[in-house]
Amino acid sequence: MIKNPDFSFECNCGAKLVAGCDEAGRGPLCGPVVAAAVIFPVRDIEIPVVIRDSKQMTAKSRAESLRWIKDNTIWAVGMCTPAEIDEMNILHASMEAMCRAISLLSQKPDFCLIDGNRMPPGVIGIPVVKGDAKSISIAAASIIAKETRDKIMRDLAMQYPQYEWDKNAGYPTPQHLQAIDKYGINDLYRKTFKPVKERIKNETAHD
Repeated sequence: MIKNPDFSFECNCGAKLVAGCDEAGRGPLCGPVVAAAVIFPVRDIEIPVVIRDSKQMTAKSRAESLRWIKDNTIWAVGMCTPAEIDEMNILHASMEAMCRAISLLSQKPDFCLIDGNRMPPGVIGIPVVKGDAKSISIAAASIIAKETRDKIMRDLAMQYPQYEWDKNAGYPTPQHLQAIDKYGINDLYRKTFKPVKERIKNETAHD
């Protein structure tokens, strides 16, 4: 049985306003990396939805939880574009997206719980490995980040249906790689990512 995340980390850090932060979209070949920051203003709240690592949830459950989280928490989203990812690399872009999300919160957190094993520069808090399975604030952030990014990719898929980003979310599936080979690379692709970089190199070699 999966143990749901709880408020243990939030209660143990000795701060009043604690933000959980997570990102989505480090692995895809295209689209932005999206981070979310979430503060639960009260912790003795009854939560009628499932809040856990977004990857462990169904799309239907995530959508239900997303609505509740947005209505009952302080939250914000930050992102970095494919061009920024190429400029600063995906790790630094993920950190920057988290900084942007935290800075956009309507109330400044006293302390931040960051999913992973490192802290964004200038942020006060601690990293929590597998935080989306432990901290409810991080789990809530993971849901917002994933749902936000998936919607962006669905919207972009309407402009570029040939790549089927609504199905693959930009990840390097065999069908996606075949579509890139057939239709080429546009500005939404991360040019420094290996499969994209190799294809640009091959195109240049054939010119």
